[in-house]
Amino acid sequence: MFHFVAKIELSLGWVTSKQNLTLLRGLSSSLPFGVLLQTTVKHSIVFDGVGLHSGSAARLVVEPAQAGHGIVFRRADNARDVADIPALWNLVNQSPLCTRLQNEHGVSVSTVEHIMAALMGCGVHNAVLTVDGPEVPILDGSSVSFVRGILACGLDVLEAPVWALRVLKPVDVKRGDAWARISPAEMLLIEFDISFSDAAIGTQKKRLNMSNGSFVRELSDSRTFCRKADIDHMRANGLARGGTLENAVVVDGEKVLSPGGLRHSDEAVRHKMLDALGDLALAGAPLLGHYQGSRAGHALTNDLLHALFDTPGALEWVECDTQLAAKLPGAGVHWGEIPQVA
Repeated sequence: MFHFVAKIELSLGWVTSKQNLTLLRGLSSSLPFGVLLQTTVKHSIVFDGVGLHSGSAARLVVEPAQAGHGIVFRRADNARDVADIPALWNLVNQSPLCTRLQNEHGVSVSTVEHIMAALMGCGVHNAVLTVDGPEVPILDGSSVSFVRGILACGLDVLEAPVWALRVLKPVDVKRGDAWARISPAEMLLIEFDISFSDAAIGTQKKRLNMSNGSFVRELSDSRTFCRKADIDHMRANGLARGGTLENAVVVDGEKVLSPGGLRHSDEAVRHKMLDALGDLALAGAPLLGHYQGSRAGHALTNDLLHALFDTPGALEWVECDTQLAAKLPGAGVHWGEIPQVA
């Protein structure tokens, strides 16, 4: 999947909320061998479903984009000059139930974390994600349908190098008994623990090196989960109208109410790791660091990104050569690694 061109010497300043990561458009393919090239999808991919909270029909179209474009959501139901929402950490309008992005015009899109995880986990660096309403379709509550679509489509290689963000200093944030931390590491490690009173979930902990396609193999099919009592409460408040036993793992005490039960005995913590990858993808480039989350959610991971970018000397840009490329999420991913789920 990964392709390489020349290693070149340059320096980049920090990006702002107005900028994309425009990393050297139009480089000559005659440059010496050694640098990982950016990618985009070969053609448009359409995903149809419903919005988790609205219950309304929702369509997402993933379309090719040029080098340096990054990942940008586009609201098809808004005027073109206000419709674009870059997938960046400082455009998150924090919500406890999902990740919502909002641009300076007040245009927003919700539940972006599952498609963002799929793009990062499949090594896609540039794409336009057109949605026809305020929510990305929930599909089966995991990322596996997005992964299937991306890998079936395939990727085009673009003539610009990939850059990553290396963590240089430990940074941590806390809310009550929940906390998140990121510290230096040679690749992206994600470690998570959760604890719920429902016996069907209980206490779970898992750590994964996100290199070598582990996201696709280990996490992509793990669905969002909730307690039956939470669904009742959300619906009473006009939320989760699109939530069903087919697009979420619903538990009630020691019982798993969703047909077919769990896909993994620790599916809940795996999904939290999936969410974390999708939220970390909003850094705008692959991260090299050790993420740890304890009872953390979308808002806390976003707090962590704010703290990381606000801490002087906590990050550096690194150009991805052949050695580093193998450590990125999405390296070497292929169709046979997709979990066989219904």
